Amino acid sequence: MDKQKTAVIFEVREFCLHDGPGVRTTVFFKGCPLRCTWCHNPEGLSPRPEIIFKEKQCVHCGNCRGVAANLERVCPQRAKAVCGRIWTVPELAREILSNADVFVSSGGGVTFSGGEPLLQADFIAELADFLHGDRPLHLAIETSGYAPAADYQAVVSRMDLVFQDLKHPDPVAHRRWTGTDPAPIHANLRWLKASGKPFVARIPLIPGVNDSPEAKEGFARLLEGPSGLQRVELLPYHLTAAAKYPFVGRAYNPGFDESRPPDADLDPFLAYGIPAIVM
Repeated sequence: MDKQKTAVIFEVREFCLHDGPGVRTTVFFKGCPLRCTWCHNPEGLSPRPEIIFKEKQCVHCGNCRGVAANLERVCPQRAKAVCGRIWTVPELAREILSNADVFVSSGGGVTFSGGEPLLQADFIAELADFLHGDRPLHLAIETSGYAPAADYQAVVSRMDLVFQDLKHPDPVAHRRWTGTDPAPIHANLRWLKASGKPFVARIPLIPGVNDSPEAKEGFARLLEGPSGLQRVELLPYHLTAAAKYPFVGRAYNPGFDESRPPDADLDPFLAYGIPAIVM
């Protein structure tokens, strides 16, 4: 292994139950090329470590002045902390493998998420090869699919399961709400379908953005046909995202009516014979 290869990660969350089979560790990589207006992980947008400041918890003790690292140790109220740690492949592998017995006994493993994990594709590919060694673990990735084809294929080919996020089927609306052209996503989705790799399509259900019958039918058309698709998971929008934005010095301006519940009707998917559930 290349001991110098590094990645910036903002959380290693143990004992997760909803990111794949069994008990899992979910690794959240920092950095994302999309700017979805509803993003619920604003701390994952920047690819670099950054300071999180929770002003309401600050008692203005002054302990953090001039301190650039280990802020958690000097802030008695944990109002200020560094979000994002640099890991090497061996360091992260050791952290993950500390729970190997739990993974094996439960049929679980590791899920790579973000942010957008494919921004650090070389790191994940090397880590995956190591984790698929003498005691192979179940590996999964949750990705927007917005990545060069070579990166997408190199990483996805090493996974046992893919959570393929989809934001909007219409290119114009996709650019409006995420800031990106969906063409690379759709191309990678076509490759994923043709590969036969098991995958779950995850769709954040946003009121007035992508919850119309027409939008759902558009998703169904993208997903129809032979593939390893297991199901569609609709994730209804929730109101908790806005509270995180001040912590990283960002404004939350979603641009849609947050008060209206999204339309969670599954019929447009079922009409295409695609299994779908609301999470």
